[in-house]
Amino acid sequence: MDYKYYVSNNNGQDDYGLKYINEQGYGSICKQYKIEFPPQHQDKQPGMEYLMTPKPIFNNPYYKASGKLYNKVAIITGGDSGLGRATAVGFAKDGAKVVIVYYDEHKDAQDTKEFIEALGGCCTLISGDLKDTRFCAKVVNDTINQYEKIDILVNNAGVQYQQKSLLDITDEQFELTMHTNIFSMFYLTKRALKYMKPGASIINVTSITAFQGEPELIDYVTSKGAIVGFTRALSTNLADKNIRVNAVSPGVFWTPLQPACWDAEKIPTLGSDAPMGRAGHPYEIAPLFIYLASDDSSYVTGQVMHINGGQYKG
Repeated sequence: MDYKYYVSNNNGQDDYGLKYINEQGYGSICKQYKIEFPPQHQDKQPGMEYLMTPKPIFNNPYYKASGKLYNKVAIITGGDSGLGRATAVGFAKDGAKVVIVYYDEHKDAQDTKEFIEALGGCCTLISGDLKDTRFCAKVVNDTINQYEKIDILVNNAGVQYQQKSLLDITDEQFELTMHTNIFSMFYLTKRALKYMKPGASIINVTSITAFQGEPELIDYVTSKGAIVGFTRALSTNLADKNIRVNAVSPGVFWTPLQPACWDAEKIPTLGSDAPMGRAGHPYEIAPLFIYLASDDSSYVTGQVMHINGGQYKG
């Protein structure tokens, strides 16, 4: 095949295995794979979906909703984009009223709200910092004031920062990652739990990296491991109350977190080491959240559900 050299910004030291691509966008070293995502980087966490090229696929128009979440009220953190957006859309299709909590990604959040409302769904936006316990209380109070209940809590919001070495991770970055990814989860869950009744569902988002490790995401992996422990302990604690607590462990998905974290040169090869040879799109994980939120999973608690294109089996 006629390949051209993939130009690295660091004399070939940061090409992440991508040596050549042809005119059709296929790269090759020891195998061939489709280059779906051009190099790109965003300087702000947790990233903006509207700036991504190509845009993540968050909606499956062929999904047949069955109303299994009819009249349920769901809080989804980070629901403005990425996995959270796909989950919010899926929940709305199945009849849930959705409360999207986000930081400051106003355009993404508004786009998601408009999409849900165009489907005939109900969506409320709440913007603020989940690291602040007072804001977590506001999220819960606003939801109760508007909808009078909380049936589903999806703890999805998070950040990740690429660093080559532990020595490059500042104390400030470590604290920021932990406060965003696990402290806020504790704060919000504690406050929402007061209003959650038997049959309610809590879904926490961990990561494949908590099971495989990732050398350039040490603080992120630490926080995601904590989420696994939090999920398992809380599920046991709440089992007699019939409130289920599970976790979803994604592999590599095309979400704003990727260009906001990684060097631009790593983006083209995201997911290429999975057996399926690609990254996932958010719409491919949304049905799992719907399952865990619905009564279909009434006997499922304390579990970590892996969805990663075969990259990790566990």
